Amino acid sequence: MSAPLHTRLCDLLGIRFPILCAPMGWLTGPELVAAVCNAGGLGILGAGSLPPEELRARIRRVRELTSQPFGVNLILSRPSEERARVCFEERVALLSLFWGDPQPYVAGATELGIKTCIQVGSVASAQQAARTGVDFVIAQGMEAGGHTHGQVTTMTLVPQVVDAVRNLPVVAAGGIADARGLVAALALGAQGAALGTRFLASEEAQAHPRYKELVVAAGSEDTVRTTLYGGGWPNAPHRVLHTAFVAEWLPQEARGSEGRPDEPIVGRSVLAGETVAMRRFMVLPPNVDTSGEIEAMALYAGQSAGLLNNVQPAGRIVERLVAESIQLLQTTLCPLAR
Repeated sequence: MSAPLHTRLCDLLGIRFPILCAPMGWLTGPELVAAVCNAGGLGILGAGSLPPEELRARIRRVRELTSQPFGVNLILSRPSEERARVCFEERVALLSLFWGDPQPYVAGATELGIKTCIQVGSVASAQQAARTGVDFVIAQGMEAGGHTHGQVTTMTLVPQVVDAVRNLPVVAAGGIADARGLVAALALGAQGAALGTRFLASEEAQAHPRYKELVVAAGSEDTVRTTLYGGGWPNAPHRVLHTAFVAEWLPQEARGSEGRPDEPIVGRSVLAGETVAMRRFMVLPPNVDTSGEIEAMALYAGQSAGLLNNVQPAGRIVERLVAESIQLLQTTLCPLAR
């Protein structure tokens, strides 16, 4: 029954279905990664700013929960050599990269049999990435939640990237939350889809419960692309929920990238066992250990929030994506070609 959804990406990564769970900072933890992998997709662990040994511990925790391949994501705008070393030593299946030059990491990964990819937001970036030798690229449209690197929507970007990089597999990201989006991505020439916001609203995601409630309640017009939450990652555009706090500060969004030490503390959280003061405009989203003014924090979410109406187990999300995609292909699209 899974044959209609088997693509080259599945063969490349050793997975059953061309469904990836996006690495959402410190919200995509081992439990979510493993749940997606066990359901036949591929979860990507967000390394974020984790200390190397904490990253190693999380990689090993994933392996306790699944025997399937999974990935680790590195943000290249910050020093990543030590985290990459951990990924190499642990022989993760996929090294996922973002916001920088993948070249320094590709050769070392390839020598170890580790696949590599990078997320891009433009045709030019995709072509440049292809020249570095990555195994595939993720084409991210600007409607995606979290940090976005381009100005083009998924529907327009993906087919252009597919044409530009020719035989290199392309994964679509941004605005995809159900079977219709997955099938559309495949029709555009992508070999798979990466979903973030849909998996954010999963039982295993480490997002704060109020965060999940707000995402599920949001419509597509309730998000905004801004640079407001620049504390720790200045001047990097990102899409967040358009809360009352965001509406208040949006006219002064440059303030968020100043990294002022006098910004008030709006809450506290725990990262790698350490208590973290959550200052106003901080890049970190609220996780399950966060307390304080949750709605003043970085509530990353894509426009696909308008497609959500509940929080589900991640495995169930994958199962529904697969079953409904196959049904859509067999009962709706195939008859149109007769």
